[in-house]
Formats: sequence, structure tokens, C-alpha cells
Amino acid sequence: MNEEQIVDEASWESKKITTAGAVVDYRESWRVFKIMSEFVEGFQFLGELKKEVTVLGSARLKPNTKYYQIAEELGRLLGKNGFTTITGGGPGIMEASNKGAFETGGESVGLNIQLPFEQRVNQYVKTSAGFYYFFTRKVMLTSPANAFVFFPGGFGTLDEFFEVVDLMEQGYMEESPVVLVGSEFWGPVLKFLTDKSGQMVNSINAAEIKKWHLVDDADEAFKYIKDTSDRSNVNSPQGARKNEAEWRIFRIMAELVEGFEFLTQLKREVTILGTKSILPDSKYYEAAHRLGREVSKLGYTVVTGGGPGIMEAANRGAFEAGGESVGINMRVRGVERRNNFMTRSIGFTFPFVRKLIITAPSHGFVFFPGGFGTLHQLFELLTLVETKKIEPLPLCLYNREFWQPLMDFINVMYQDFKTISTGDRELCHIVDNVEDAIICAKLK
Repeated sequence: MNEEQIVDEASWESKKITTAGAVVDYRESWRVFKIMSEFVEGFQFLGELKKEVTVLGSARLKPNTKYYQIAEELGRLLGKNGFTTITGGGPGIMEASNKGAFETGGESVGLNIQLPFEQRVNQYVKTSAGFYYFFTRKVMLTSPANAFVFFPGGFGTLDEFFEVVDLMEQGYMEESPVVLVGSEFWGPVLKFLTDKSGQMVNSINAAEIKKWHLVDDADEAFKYIKDTSDRSNVNSPQGARKNEAEWRIFRIMAELVEGFEFLTQLKREVTILGTKSILPDSKYYEAAHRLGREVSKLGYTVVTGGGPGIMEAANRGAFEAGGESVGINMRVRGVERRNNFMTRSIGFTFPFVRKLIITAPSHGFVFFPGGFGTLHQLFELLTLVETKKIEPLPLCLYNREFWQPLMDFINVMYQDFKTISTGDRELCHIVDNVEDAIICAKLK
């Protein structure tokens, strides 16, 4: 360990890390073990399940709404045909799906999250597991499923949706049917992804979107699920080769410890995120380059995903200004995907650990145009703020031309679907130049 990597006792004592779930003091090692216990217990729980289908959607949709009724009917179809229905275990769409499965004698499972405000497991869950950390619960919700069904929802549903399709696109998750119920809800999302993330900034391949199934009733949804074959959960002791699951747990723990230690070394962080597809001659590259430089001049550390495109531009701006330029990367086949403009970096094998570390709240976040990964990180932070898992922080969206359709859709989520609250519409703000991004992020 070189001098730059050594953290003095005072800074270790004082630096607490806000993560997806709680404030973590790295020196309180029991907290790391608490996180790992959720992984161990969760993987063991999932290892007993067969033919899993994960159904996700809003907790706010009532029994008299059409989507509650569609979810209930889908639960019946899954239960009658020997599938295990997995939900978040709460009310709304989750309750409806569990109810349909329960009343037909099917397997009905809930993976619940402990929130600052009460969320009980609904009465139709036969077996359940509870989680304190959002990120461990999301790993459990996504890792075992043979198919995913997304109903209209709020920020949490969109976070889960973008995480699933991002992991599939990158090859970290086996491809499974992705069914979107409700064309009036999901249609605008698909249009935004096609027009903006796809055609405008080339961060999404249209072929990925065409793999999903947009439906409006339970029978049509089940049509895309009924022929899926059961797969072993490689994370569980039952699904892994001898000792493989145990070693995987230790590797996850090692990456968490390494990541938390890395975060304790950073000060006054500003995180800049966006697509890897942007080229140096783009107006977005130039803006991210300038923002990285100006943020660095103000004495802040620039944090990115460490790759090309927007990440490279922001790191380059900070690096050329002589500031701290940090990358939190993924290792692909053991090699870090990293640009050449970082003063320090860290690489991860597990995408969910890397995502936890890169979204550990900074002083502020600036989101440039991007694809599934950028949108996943945005909606995860919106979910954590909305559910009071973390304190509100600046979330700035760069470029109105790109982001306005998404902001319009967020308003529709409130006005037409009631899946978010009125104040949730004000959690992020659009800016169109570097000066306004600095003001938005409250850097001066």
C-alpha cells in the first residue's frame, strides 16, 4: 500500500459512508457483516424456489384499478401453472400478484424492504424474507427469475426495470422474458429510450428494446412466460458447484470492504455520469470536459464510472486542471475498463457492488444523456431519496432536449397514475449549461 492509499485514523473515524440502505461507518465492521448476512440468508432462501417469475409494480395501485386486477389474474395463471410468484411483498401490484397465486394454491413469495415508514408483508405471501438494504433486496428480486413482469409503478419500479435490462444487455444476467404491462404507461418510456437514448446519443441498440413484450392483459403477459424453463440459481448453495457459492460470498464481501475503504479516501465528491457512447467531437463531451475542469477548480473531487465517453470527458477535465479525478470501474474478464485521465481508480467484478459504491451519495450528481446504466443509477437515487433511505441531494440532468420527455413522463406518473407523490417531481432538475450545473449541484 503506497502513501496515497493510507488513510489516517482520524479520517477513518470521521468518514461515514451513506449507501443504499444506511450510513455505514467502515470501522464498525459489524455493519459489513450485516450486509453480508443479508446476502447469505437471501441466497439460501432463494435456493429453495423453483420456476420463479418476478412481478414488480406500484405499491399505490388500489384493488379497484385495472392494473391491480390484471396483476391478480396473472398471479392466478402463474399459480395454476406451477410457477412461483415473487414480489416485493407489499401492497398494490405486489399484493394483487401474491393474492392471485395464493388463492390458486400456487407458491407466493415476498421479498420485503424495511422502510422508515411502515410497509407490512401482505396477507397473501406464503413465504417471505425481509431486507434492510435496497441493493441486497434488488439482487434477490432479480437473480433467480426466469421471467420479469413490470406493471406501472414509481421510481422503484423504474429502478428495478433499468437494472434488469442493463444487466441483460451487458451479459451479467441471462436473458429472460421481459414483459411490460400497460402500453399507456410503458409506451412513453419506450419512445424516450428509442428517440433519445437510442437515436440521439446512440447509447442503446434498438434490438434490445425489441426483445421486450408490451402487453395490456394477463393472458397476453402469460403467453410470453408459460414456456420458460426453470434455471438454477447460481448464487445459492443448491445451484452452485461445491464451494462455489461460499467463495462467491467471500468475494462479494471482499469487494464491499475494498469499496468502502476506497470511499473513505475521497473528499468533497461530485459524481458525473453518462453514456460511454459519446465521442470527443460531441457537444456533450465538451460540456462534461469543461464541467470536470470547473468542478476541480472549485476544490471538488470528480467521480465517474471510469470508462470512455462522458466519463472520460469529465475525468479528463479534472485531470488536466490538476484535480482529483476518480474512476469506479467494472472489470471485464479481469481487466478494468478505464480511461487514461484518472488520479486513482478501483475496479469491481460484481456489478451490484460497483453500483452501490458509485451511487454512494456525493455532494451532488450530474447526469448527462445516457442509456440503461445511467437511467438505472438515476432512478436508484430517486428511489432512495423518495423512501427516505438517504437525505435529499442535488440531482442535476444536463440538457433539456434529452431529458425533458422523461421529466414530462414523471409528471404523468403523478397526475395520471398516482404512483409518485407531488414532491417527488421536484427531486431532480434540468440544466443546459455548465454554469447552471454547478449552481444546481450547489457547488457555489
